[in-house]
Amino acid sequence: MALLKSLPRFEGSHYVFPAAKGGQISDMTISAVMRRQAFTDKRTGRTAVPHGLRSTFRDWAAERTEFPRDMAEIALAHNVGSEVERAYRRGDQMEKRRAMMAAWGRFLRGEQGQKVVGIQG
Repeated sequence: MALLKSLPRFEGSHYVFPAAKGGQISDMTISAVMRRQAFTDKRTGRTAVPHGLRSTFRDWAAERTEFPRDMAEIALAHNVGSEVERAYRRGDQMEKRRAMMAAWGRFLRGEQGQKVVGIQG
């Protein structure tokens, strides 16, 4: 939390990592950062990309938790339901998503008994 609180903030922005000119950073910006970090999986030789982390989250939510599918999809900013259903859905499931992301954090830290392999850059 101390690290997050120390990040520079843009007035009026609620994003943790906002774009320099306002709004959210693009997926290309995230991809560029990951390319510069040049993390390569030693087993497969493949370079890490943002989609891989999103895919890992989705697999974890589906295979290792009881969190609802729709909630995981909303957390990934995917459209859920038909156009009509989305028109009536007003909530963002923030408190439920907060619990899901806390569980995801525990999983990533290895607090659920799984082996966590550190990233060596």
